Amino acid sequence: MGGRWTRMPVGWDTSNDEYDYVPLRLPRDVSRVSASLRLAIQAEFHGWELTRVRLYPDGSRRVLLRRRKTGHHVPEPTVR
Repeated sequence: MGGRWTRMPVGWDTSNDEYDYVPLRLPRDVSRVSASLRLAIQAEFHGWELTRVRLYPDGSRRVLLRRRKTGHHVPEPTVR
């Protein structure tokens, strides 16, 4: 469904040491409903919560997920 990207949009602060952050890019061909369902699955099974969403004029979205840091390894989102 999307890919990782490296540059955060202006104003997206990820300096909080209590959380892990994962930025995702959702292409324009992913519907809002599909994106919502896929992100909800990541939240339910991997503990991620939606922090930010930015919609671009071309229809793509940038999403920032976060979760509290834990002492054990939890896999990163596999949103496709």
